[in-house]
Amino acid sequence: MSVHPYITDAIELLKRMIAVPSVSREEEGVAALLEDFFKRTGLDYYQRKGNNLWIRSKYYSEKTPTILLNSHIDTVKPSSGWTSDPFTPKEENDKITGLGSNDAGASVVSLLATFRMLEERKQPCNFIFSATAEEEISGDEGVASILDQLGPVDLGVVGEPTRMQMAVAEKGLIVLDGTVKGKSGHAARDEGINAIYEAIPAIEWFRNYQFPLQSEFLGPVKMTVTGIGAGSQHNVVPDVCRFMVDIRVNEHYKNEELFQLIRQHVNCELKARSFRLNSSSISVNHPFVKRGEELGLEKFGSPTTSDQARMPFTTVKIGPGDSSRSHTSDEFIRPSEIVEGVKIYHQLLDGLHIHSI
Repeated sequence: MSVHPYITDAIELLKRMIAVPSVSREEEGVAALLEDFFKRTGLDYYQRKGNNLWIRSKYYSEKTPTILLNSHIDTVKPSSGWTSDPFTPKEENDKITGLGSNDAGASVVSLLATFRMLEERKQPCNFIFSATAEEEISGDEGVASILDQLGPVDLGVVGEPTRMQMAVAEKGLIVLDGTVKGKSGHAARDEGINAIYEAIPAIEWFRNYQFPLQSEFLGPVKMTVTGIGAGSQHNVVPDVCRFMVDIRVNEHYKNEELFQLIRQHVNCELKARSFRLNSSSISVNHPFVKRGEELGLEKFGSPTTSDQARMPFTTVKIGPGDSSRSHTSDEFIRPSEIVEGVKIYHQLLDGLHIHSI
């Protein structure tokens, strides 16, 4: 079976990307590699800021709705369990093994191949392809740093490994640090106020409380106490207890709104590390989702965060590969998954009509 030349290019580009280390904040090499590819393939109207690159459709019109095709070029650091060099692409048994192959190099090259195909004729929508940095650390020098350069965006298609199924909702994240104060005293005498005991009601509340709005795809808001610390020696009543809470937020709550609701219930000092990683969602009646359903794609809710959290417009997450392979030793992608990914992306986007916001 013949493979489209753009897909052949994509698979070869992925191998070259794997061979260039691109840990978060160190993406210069892969960014330069993509620049070279753009120049060689006639996409020399790209733009770059830091380690982020984007290409606006040659048919771009301010009167036309815009769809952003985005994925990330950074990776996590390789774990110690790799059985081969993570920066040497290894191809055998319909697998390309290498760091970032699945998360999210395959999405980068598949979206790029799709963009090239869509560029061959004028479309009902503008398309912008972007390959961005710092996704793995939710960094400020990634996609968030170029949004003001892109102009209005009506839909973001975020490439992450989802087996080419549609993540129509994604959980947001808040990390809270709680502090409960008591009064020190000698443990042998009935004195002091034990901060650990004072913290128990707050910890129990996080353990048991259920927010009323639940999501069809993401379920309830999930709160988990993931760390606690107090005391320094066995005979001193501790005067401070600190704890940490991981909160996964569904699309019915904005992070700052949820934080204010929590403060109404919990009587202790609470600080949020950030509010920027909000939940994301797309209407099940959106034309993109409807077309996906016509193609037989499934809808699901994703528990993991991505660059969707940094995008203040409607987004959907979909890409080749499997999330279960991400951040694992001997991470791999199948070339056949890239072929299928480009096919589905093109079927979803070619001729798609959406409305401007």
